[in-house]
Amino acid sequence: MEPTSALKLPTVLPAEILKILHGDHSDPFAILGMHAVDLNGKPGIAVRAFLPEAQSTQVVEIGKSEKFYPMAKIEDAEFFEAVFPDRQKLFRYQLEITDFSGRVRRSDDPYSFMPVLGDLDLHLFSEGNHLEIYEKLGSHVLTIGEVRGVYFAVWAPNARRVSVIGNFNNWDGRRHPMRMHPGAGVWEIFIPGLGEGEIYKYEIKTRHELLRIKTDPYAFRMELRPNNAAVVQRLDHLTWNDEAWMAQRRNTNLLEKPMAIYEVHLGSWRQKPNADEKNRWLNYRELAHELALYVNEMGFTHVELMPVMEHPYDPSWGYQVTGYYAPTARYGTPEDFAYFVDYLHQHDIGVILDWVPAHFPRDDYALRLFDGTALYEHADPRLGEHPDWGTLVFNYGRHEVRNFLIANALFWFEKYHVDGLRVDAVASLLYLDYSRQEGQWLPNKYGGRENLEAIDFLHQLNNLVHERFPGAMMIAEESTAWPVVSRPVHLGGLGFTFKWNMGWMNDFLRYMKEDPIHRRYHHHLITFSMIYAFTENFILVLSHDEVVHGKRALLDKMPGDVWKKFANLRAALCYMYGHPGKKLLFMGGEFGQWWEWNHAESIHWHLLEHESHRQLQKFVKDLNQLYRHEPALYEVDYTWEGFQWIDFQDQDASLISFFRRGKNSDDVLVFACNFTPIPRTNYRIGLPLPGFYQEVLNSDSEHYGGSNMGNQGGVTAEEVPSHNQLYSAEITFPPLAVVVFKRTAA
Repeated sequence: MEPTSALKLPTVLPAEILKILHGDHSDPFAILGMHAVDLNGKPGIAVRAFLPEAQSTQVVEIGKSEKFYPMAKIEDAEFFEAVFPDRQKLFRYQLEITDFSGRVRRSDDPYSFMPVLGDLDLHLFSEGNHLEIYEKLGSHVLTIGEVRGVYFAVWAPNARRVSVIGNFNNWDGRRHPMRMHPGAGVWEIFIPGLGEGEIYKYEIKTRHELLRIKTDPYAFRMELRPNNAAVVQRLDHLTWNDEAWMAQRRNTNLLEKPMAIYEVHLGSWRQKPNADEKNRWLNYRELAHELALYVNEMGFTHVELMPVMEHPYDPSWGYQVTGYYAPTARYGTPEDFAYFVDYLHQHDIGVILDWVPAHFPRDDYALRLFDGTALYEHADPRLGEHPDWGTLVFNYGRHEVRNFLIANALFWFEKYHVDGLRVDAVASLLYLDYSRQEGQWLPNKYGGRENLEAIDFLHQLNNLVHERFPGAMMIAEESTAWPVVSRPVHLGGLGFTFKWNMGWMNDFLRYMKEDPIHRRYHHHLITFSMIYAFTENFILVLSHDEVVHGKRALLDKMPGDVWKKFANLRAALCYMYGHPGKKLLFMGGEFGQWWEWNHAESIHWHLLEHESHRQLQKFVKDLNQLYRHEPALYEVDYTWEGFQWIDFQDQDASLISFFRRGKNSDDVLVFACNFTPIPRTNYRIGLPLPGFYQEVLNSDSEHYGGSNMGNQGGVTAEEVPSHNQLYSAEITFPPLAVVVFKRTAA
């Protein structure tokens, strides 16, 4: 073979080499690596490499015996080339590099590998239907042939050049420029020798020749803030022992099951005492054990986690997401988070995650202007900027953006076995004029205010979740009168399983905050919810949003002295559990935290040193036990067959009474509610059936800190018509209390 030095080099134009040297080449695979070339009219092979760290380099031909061929340094630059005259067949090779310290290393050439992404993957992604696109984009540990390394792929269609940068290449964007798939806008590269745990980002050169350093939108793991690089992470080795839970979930009708949700912010549920700022949090594994024990003891059926997706700003509570596919590193690794979910499932606790597809933050390392253009967001601020939160709105009409979000929702079900997603801020998706003044928004193509692309996105999302994960739930936090949010798409609905009942919550809390002497003038607030109670599959919520920003903690919202505050809260919670709909209570509410929730500190467990708080906690525990063991409270939650008023008209006394029924019509629970401190004795209420009605819960019991007025174990129905019922009984309404009666056999 004619030696390289005897041939005219380089075999490419100097201008092409300069583009490589300056990190300005949009197609580096056309220059670097092995190529067939014309050598003075004869066919040959050339191998080219850009190696700023190399003093000298050799091509090592891999075969039965290795052969070494020095590479020439072109014009004293960092560009190397070796040519092989009279050879037309490509061969496997490695590069042996001697750096300026004299150290020698050998590696496969990233530019010797063919594309990994296939045409079908690119086609499905471009049309928005690649449901497992997270298996293709992002970073993935792969073995190609006999070579182990990491494959990177990212969508940046308007970039001039995209490179992977990290410690492995001294964060030099010239070192590993990627290959672009024209039309799809996806860039990819396979870098041999890298493995799990490698940190990296993308360096993107825009069309205006500006450099943007971005983290990977599809990263499975990210660094703990304030660092924000992506971390190469495998998920194929996560271990699961929740087969029984998952099998049961697939065959469960959620609408007919009890659901008492405990809403939790993992960083402030419980913190390590006397720990420094960095180490104050419990990790996912510690949280799994402590939370499972507490949730089971209290009788809740599910936990709902405020967003655990990676986010940089603690006071955002997780709602400004920069790593949609990465559990936050605050509490551990992806393996630790999988352990958390698995452990809760093994202890019969469902896991719901808050999910934020309505907007994303402006942090420059994340999605904003990702390739130098408004890629994930709209360019027009009337569509692309959220006026309330200072964030950016996703462009749901762009197929690849819709694919990013839908695949992300499916990802949490598939990879982490979660049981549901509570979708944040649905109203802001639905309306183009959400929180906008006249002239600040653009109407849809029909002139309306509905965001048609977002509605299509929600239809597709909910259909796919229910189709692929039977028994999983999608929950809408939606605060407007948009119709049939929790009805199937084929019936004209948005397709959610449940909707938060924000109307009930607002009316209910307004009522409970009134001084009892004035409640007679606001009686409608406690009864109005039954006008629309069965128009949706509602969850009654007392969430974190109600105990922040000057709204005061639940206990402190209640009027009166300390005794009355506790009595009011017990009555409020008991009424909530009797009202149709599933239940959600934010952490701290179950034992009566006095102060508003603060994300930076643990909820105030020390209050349980006081008997009044322990009594409230015991009441909530008993309330959950009653709820879970009485089918009348959950089996028929979403039709009138499960609820009937006895009396809702005694507004002067602020009394209401109603009963709940299960599928078995003889299965009856009666709720008698007194929202004043004046006890009412010998008060006749109608009853639907004959028999003895046992007093099974009394929020005024001395066990809970009440005055211990009651009905001496229960009452017997008399054949005296009252309140449109054939039977009735005289009962005692204790002060500021709810009494629950269960009918036993006649």
